[in-house]
Amino acid sequence: MKKQILRVGFDLDGVLLYNPLRIVRPIVAIAKKLFIKKKILYFYSPQTNWEKQIWKFFHKSSIFIAPGLNEIKQLIKDKKIKAYIITARYSYLKNDLEEWLNKMKVNKYFSGIYYNQNDEQPHLFKERMIKKLNLDIFVEDNLDIVSYLSSKFKIYWIYNIFDKNHFYLDKFPNLKSTIKKIKENIL
Repeated sequence: MKKQILRVGFDLDGVLLYNPLRIVRPIVAIAKKLFIKKKILYFYSPQTNWEKQIWKFFHKSSIFIAPGLNEIKQLIKDKKIKAYIITARYSYLKNDLEEWLNKMKVNKYFSGIYYNQNDEQPHLFKERMIKKLNLDIFVEDNLDIVSYLSSKFKIYWIYNIFDKNHFYLDKFPNLKSTIKKIKENIL
């Protein structure tokens, strides 16, 4: 019987792209809990042109391709994994997304690249795509999204320095160590 190829999804910012501003995520999460006081997970979606320009500026903080992308490409080329990019970037960030995809040279490798073109809540968009693509593993860096998705799917979490003491079984400091774990799953 032929072994099934592992189906793996990757988030973009903070996973495939290194983003140093992701270290403020825990601070934002605490502020949301203190000031918004919603019991359900909710991400703010900019509405005005001014807010969208600020959001575009913050997404420029993804400054380079994370070490490990070439290893993913090799796993795809060797038919060890079938890989997808699933990013919750909102529709108005499409141009920046396309620039990164061109820099990363991923179109011929990844089986699909999906972004949040209907501006859904990020966690709900990712949940829908993971189900639709029937992924075996999804690699994410946002702890709120990891917490939401992990009861339904196998999620590998790339943590940041401020979240590193948070207990989670499948957590990794960077993409390269995550890929090492993925390789263990296919051997």
